Amino acid sequence: MAGHIDPSLLRRNAHSPSFFALSRAGGTDQAELVDFCIPCNPYFPTPEMFGRLGGMLETILKYYPSDADTITAELCGTLGLNPQTVAMGNGSTELITWIDHLLVRESLAVPIPTFGRWTDQPLETGKRVDMYPLRESRDFALDVDDFAAFVRARGSRAAVICNPNNPDGGYVHRRDVLRLLDRLVDLDLVVVDESFIDFVDAEPAPSVADEAAIRPNVIVLKSLGKNFGLHGIRFGYLVANPALAGRVRSALPKWNLNSFAEVMVFLLKEYRAEYRTSLARLAADRRTMTDQLDSLLPGLRVFSSQGNFVLVKLPDGKDGVQLRDYLLSEHGVFVRECGNKLGADSSFLRLVVRPPQDVRRLLTGIGAFLYGTEKARPTVPLLSPSPRSDAPPLRPGADVPPLPRRADPHPSPSPRPEAPAHLYGAPEPIPSAPPAGPPVLRPSSLEDVYSTRSI
Repeated sequence: MAGHIDPSLLRRNAHSPSFFALSRAGGTDQAELVDFCIPCNPYFPTPEMFGRLGGMLETILKYYPSDADTITAELCGTLGLNPQTVAMGNGSTELITWIDHLLVRESLAVPIPTFGRWTDQPLETGKRVDMYPLRESRDFALDVDDFAAFVRARGSRAAVICNPNNPDGGYVHRRDVLRLLDRLVDLDLVVVDESFIDFVDAEPAPSVADEAAIRPNVIVLKSLGKNFGLHGIRFGYLVANPALAGRVRSALPKWNLNSFAEVMVFLLKEYRAEYRTSLARLAADRRTMTDQLDSLLPGLRVFSSQGNFVLVKLPDGKDGVQLRDYLLSEHGVFVRECGNKLGADSSFLRLVVRPPQDVRRLLTGIGAFLYGTEKARPTVPLLSPSPRSDAPPLRPGADVPPLPRRADPHPSPSPRPEAPAHLYGAPEPIPSAPPAGPPVLRPSSLEDVYSTRSI
């Protein structure tokens, strides 16, 4: 059972333990653990794609992959990119490492909180990292003009932004990103990390990868694992002008991509519609989850997100480390506590967007922790995550009653909020997410589906 996991496993290093490490430590079936920590698309690949990958498993494991140039050429053909402007890596972190070694000379400016490798990697190689604090009072929104002024004042020679940002999901519109690139045109390097841009629905074409291919000092970074739901494969790519992309590409090993990555890249063009549908479903789940967190848990502050995760802040006096450990041991729910992120503290949690049945389990656990109702109210039984519409039914006895909605969706925070009397009793149905229908988030071209727009 998940309750047997030693919480000290969560405190051994700066990053969360892997799903496999938690499963081994608890001696539990992975299906019993609901993962709200690792930001992954729950609706892609489809069951059919997993079936095809499973059928090829022996071949994938037995034989060498093609070289990186071959796999990159196929990816570019699918996305409509010029291979001279692309470099593929064994995960985006491999590319971050080479960007730092090859292109960051003295200093790098980055807003915080953000993805930790953008601060840790240059610090590890002796660079000066100029950290621009995003303000909670402004919902961690990035003011590009103020950030540009900060870069000038510090004399930074390179700059990075993540868009959407991790862990808050804050999004900077394309026009504002381009204004920032214009203001920093004389820097050695400007990186726009678009690892989560596929999940944006605030505007139809948010990526600036097309601009990176023709600008002198811009790199756009893309993660394929996050949006395709395949973290274990470890593949990502960057887009830049041919000289910048070629410099990174020439430093990478010839066979730096594995056979799983190759097979998946060659499958992508067959599943464009399914991918669009997965993004539409996830956006609907994000709206529903954000609304439920905000309306059902008084005192919890919920930040607007364009990523596949939602940042929340606990009421005063509540500790995220204790909540994380409690959710894992008592409810089999794994969340990301942000105390080890620069610019955040342990009162913040990043919660991955998941299907409604998993969110009910999360809400039950958080409610029990915040309001002290765990002894008076039943605990939600452990569920197997069911991210797909064709997933098998829940185990007998494992159905979770839907939680009702509070009348007042915006209560005033208090150090010890009272539990709403109806949080666990006399439930009325939660509105389900609207059907995805024909996806309207992306145009039909691959450039906008798998693409510089959407990967």
